[in-house]
Amino acid sequence: MFEVSEFKGNKVIVLKRDENDKYPFSFGVSKAKLVLEHIEHIKKFVEENS
Repeated sequence: MFEVSEFKGNKVIVLKRDENDKYPFSFGVSKAKLVLEHIEHIKKFVEENS
C-alpha cells in the first residue's frame, strides 16, 4: 500500500505491507531522491540477499 501524508508540515510517502501494518515505512522527498539515485544498488542488494 502507498499513501501520501504529512509530517511536521512536510509531505511524506508512507509504504505499508497491508492496511493493518503496525510499522509503516515513511520518508520525505530528500530521502526519496536518495533512494532513486541508488535504486540499482538497492535492487542488487535485494537480489543477493533474498
